[in-house]
Amino acid sequence: MGLFTIFKVLHIVAGFTALLVFWIPIITKKGGKTHVRVGWIYVWAMIVVAVSALYMGTWRIVADPNRTVESAGFAWFLIFISILSSATAWFGIRVLKFKKRSGIHRQPVDLLFSSLLLLSGIGMSIYGSSLHSSLLTWFPWIGVMVGGTQLLYWLRKPDHPMHWWFQHLGGMLGCCIATMTAFTVFGAPRLLGLSKVSLLIWFGPTLFMLPVIIGMSVYYRRKFSRNRANL
Repeated sequence: MGLFTIFKVLHIVAGFTALLVFWIPIITKKGGKTHVRVGWIYVWAMIVVAVSALYMGTWRIVADPNRTVESAGFAWFLIFISILSSATAWFGIRVLKFKKRSGIHRQPVDLLFSSLLLLSGIGMSIYGSSLHSSLLTWFPWIGVMVGGTQLLYWLRKPDHPMHWWFQHLGGMLGCCIATMTAFTVFGAPRLLGLSKVSLLIWFGPTLFMLPVIIGMSVYYRRKFSRNRANL
């Protein structure tokens, strides 16, 4: 079994694991045992997904003897999804570590991850435009917006006592978007034997998860406000 095949198997197993468990931390008690334990299972699954995607995408670009312009384009998209998923998961974890901060956050590794997501989104969009690919042109702007939002969060003083809660929520749900998008772009067409998938399907996870993120943020803001008012 070659190295590429090993990474492909790891990618598939970890990807399906992430798809199976990602919803559990969303619906279970926040901070509870199930939330934390399953949350870490999801995070580790996404680490494997990101690393394997990075390797496979790089191999397709650098070493694949059957490489085409189309396969190279999707390989770059695979690498971008790897950056999107790892950066959002990293952000979601790191905001918990620094939840007591009161000033500007200058940890280089955190700023680097967010900057990488921002810049890779811009680069990927330019590359997609050169290929006249709607998916590769417009989807990376999610990375631009998410990376830019992360940088603004780190480089500003917190404006809410529970700032870390909302950022953790947004970061992990953003990672869920990357998980489902990767499946709809790479997994579902192969499982269903489809040669072409509508652009709307590719953006489906984003269109589905954004209202969830907004709705949960509004709900918890109201909840925390009531709790403070009752103190």
